[in-house]
Amino acid sequence: MTLDFAAFVADATADPAVVGLVLKGSRAHDGMTTRRSDHDLYVILANDAASELAALDGYRSARLDLVVTTLERFRRPAAWERYAIARSQVLLDRRDGEVTRIVAAMGQLGAEEAFRSGAALLDAYANSLYRSVKNHRDGNRLAGHLDAAASVGFLLDLLFALDRRPRPYNKYLAWELDRFPLPGWASAALLDTVARITATGEVAPQQRLFARVEEAARAAGHAAVLDAWGDDLLLMRPHPDRPGHQPS
Repeated sequence: MTLDFAAFVADATADPAVVGLVLKGSRAHDGMTTRRSDHDLYVILANDAASELAALDGYRSARLDLVVTTLERFRRPAAWERYAIARSQVLLDRRDGEVTRIVAAMGQLGAEEAFRSGAALLDAYANSLYRSVKNHRDGNRLAGHLDAAASVGFLLDLLFALDRRPRPYNKYLAWELDRFPLPGWASAALLDTVARITATGEVAPQQRLFARVEEAARAAGHAAVLDAWGDDLLLMRPHPDRPGHQPS
């Protein structure tokens, strides 16, 4: 049996156990839909309600994917699902705006959560960057390139955490930065730099980028994380007197 999106939404709306319908994925991102795009839908049930729709949790087809959950579980999604919910569209909210408020809250990390995760991500980013520069210095270009590529994931997580936002999936990164730029960062330039680092693993672009990140991280209160690296920071920073220089 293949379910039709519009017909399913009509049936779910008629079910009194359903308190919310939330559309996520490319259909919820303006301009990202293609002819292959399906509909990814959360079906949210009242916590104490019984519904035959619960049996459809995990349903997948070329047209429609379903997650059937309770309001309480929807309030506490897995970390990787947070961005999807934050940029979703609420199709039905029978709880006087509660479902809508949950969706809106997913788009902003708590101050303590953002600071704690930012510190860990900064350290992870610095570690991958440091390893990349060292490997290039020692003539191991493959390892240096792989470490450079690995650092980008930590970098993007960090930059969004500094703005108290969940990082978008790679598919929506350019979409997100075009519509909701990170404060202090030119979106096109950041994407170009990230693309160059992942494509080439070159040291100089990594070091120039780190200089920007270090400034932002210190302004956000993460000086202790950076200072713990001691003199190793010199390897990560650019050398303006020697453009393109790779430390020896």
